Amino acid sequence: MLRITRNIAIDENDVEISFIRASGPGGQNVNKLSTAAQLRYDTRRLALDPDIAARLVRLAGQRLTKDGVIVIHAQRFRTQERNRADATDRLIELLREAAIRPTPRRATKPTLGSKQRRLESKKRRGDVKARRGRTSSED
Repeated sequence: MLRITRNIAIDENDVEISFIRASGPGGQNVNKLSTAAQLRYDTRRLALDPDIAARLVRLAGQRLTKDGVIVIHAQRFRTQERNRADATDRLIELLREAAIRPTPRRATKPTLGSKQRRLESKKRRGDVKARRGRTSSED
């Protein structure tokens, strides 16, 4: 069992990891070995609150398929073991981040001092621009 939070845990058997060939530079090692890990996890197997599920959909973005499967590609490292651990860690981090409820923003009003400073800076800027106009030649 992979512990995500106190209330959320996923079974390791539900996580499918396959190995594919990595892309990018690397010489013959890239062409011969399948070291990149592709992790697939079906989120429908996990009973989540609706708000957590909505945050997970937003955070996962393109990593989430239409069927509700999270797909994570890990190819940073040269070995299968490290890429498997990297993909698993990224899945756990994604689920933990989705479980955190964001603090709501409280609307505030600007202070009197900040209003005055804003108006003074606007006045100074307007004066600078007004002086750029044509000079009157009253000789």
